[in-house]
Amino acid sequence: MGISIWQLLIVLGIVILLFGTKKLRNIGSDLGGAIRGFKKSMNDDEPEQKDDPKPVDDKSDSAPQQARSDDKANEKTHS
Repeated sequence: MGISIWQLLIVLGIVILLFGTKKLRNIGSDLGGAIRGFKKSMNDDEPEQKDDPKPVDDKSDSAPQQARSDDKANEKTHS
């Protein structure tokens, strides 16, 4: 008493006649984009919950980073 392949093909044919292939393609791509965006936002939230913030010592961290960024800037200007 399930749905046969012929019934599915008839329903698919009616849907294509009503909406057209171009409209169905747009709907499919929009739906896919929405699903990808949802999955991406779910994955972006997970690391924030798992990471526990470390205390930042401004004096010890800022000097080495500044020196490294200055070295990179000098390399770019001399190249």
